[in-house]
Amino acid sequence: MADLFGSLPAAPERKIRPETDVGHRRPLADRLRPQTLTEVVGQEHLTGPDGVLTRMLSGGSLGSTIFWGPPGTGKTTVARLMANEVDFAFEQISAIFSGVADLKKVFESARLRRSNGRQTLLFVDEIHRFNRAQQDSFLPVLEDGTVVLVGATTENPSFELNAALLSRARVLTFKAHDAQSLALLVARAEAAEGRALPLDEEARAVLLRMADGDGRAILTLAEEIWRAAKPGEMLDAATLQSIVQRRAPVYDKGQDGHYNLISALHKSVRGSDPDAALYYLCRMLDAGEDPLYLGRRLVRMASEDIGLADPQALVIASAAKDAYDYLGSPEGELALAEATVYLASAPKSNSVYVAYKAAMRAAKENGSLLPPRHILNAPTKLMKEEGYGDGYAYDHDAPGAFSGQDYFPEGLDRQRFYVPTERGAEASIGKRLAEWELLRSRRSRRDHD
Repeated sequence: MADLFGSLPAAPERKIRPETDVGHRRPLADRLRPQTLTEVVGQEHLTGPDGVLTRMLSGGSLGSTIFWGPPGTGKTTVARLMANEVDFAFEQISAIFSGVADLKKVFESARLRRSNGRQTLLFVDEIHRFNRAQQDSFLPVLEDGTVVLVGATTENPSFELNAALLSRARVLTFKAHDAQSLALLVARAEAAEGRALPLDEEARAVLLRMADGDGRAILTLAEEIWRAAKPGEMLDAATLQSIVQRRAPVYDKGQDGHYNLISALHKSVRGSDPDAALYYLCRMLDAGEDPLYLGRRLVRMASEDIGLADPQALVIASAAKDAYDYLGSPEGELALAEATVYLASAPKSNSVYVAYKAAMRAAKENGSLLPPRHILNAPTKLMKEEGYGDGYAYDHDAPGAFSGQDYFPEGLDRQRFYVPTERGAEASIGKRLAEWELLRSRRSRRDHD
């Protein structure tokens, strides 16, 4: 960690006004808010020399944009700096606290301002909180240029914003801060305060992880540390955690965080990486995900991605779900971890999954075909007279318990949906099916001769 902090670029000199050093000081995150786009940390793909926003602003004009990214990545700050760069009036509202009436007032002010020769940048925080009708109210003012809209959202715009609004705005993605950019923010805070954080090397690493990619959070945590530390005290990781407690991971069980992590868990299992799979399982458990939901997903993985390559996988996944249901927390999570490692370590096959989809497609496309008469039951005299059951060969009486009869409906050629792999238990299944197919073809030739 010494290298991480030792190789940082020099922090820009920042003077703190004397009145902020006593009494009610503004929060550190506000005092260190960047004054130019070049000071923005962690979004070089947008604000760097070749960044998207840098290129946009170099032309002297702005288009409406949607800023999508996690909290504390600079979305509000960048919007304000954009307005400064092109000398637009900056209006800010929050979709949480505003409605259509508030929007109308902002639009009227923007029209008046425009008539006097000045444009308006309207920044809407949490824009996904507006309902569809409220989002539609932006369309006319974007069309006629009354405002340039910059909407900020932590949720996937594809799911949360109207297609009409998205078609009129460019989506720019803000990245969560990595360890390097968080360390730079800490260095800037220490330079501005004129003192180092009283943390040993391990505690500094823990601090970066606590921030969870949120720049505002790490500056807030730094303030808490300076307030809590005793004169001359050097905090280790354990003391740091007891002082500032632990920030909950950024995770919304109903939104992107949920879907991103369950996708990562599923693909890690499918990719036979038990360590990555276990990590994502623990990420979700640690963030408060319902363990029974995870148990159900493990059952799905067992049947979709392992199938008959290891028939025990479905048994173990189902048992893990039931074990958690029986034991509850915290004991039951271990059963989920065991199942996760087993599934990730098992041979993989999606042959049953592929066969199921193909069979379902054939069932839908071929209508209500009657099974062949020889395999229909004949519980009544009429059915017997109609030939139900005639010619049925009882397989247990045939050599090898295999008669080789055709069981598909008349009018539907024999189909092959299930093609086993040569992995795990499916290798022996494939060999057995091949032998039966040979016997079936011999019987078919014999019946036709």
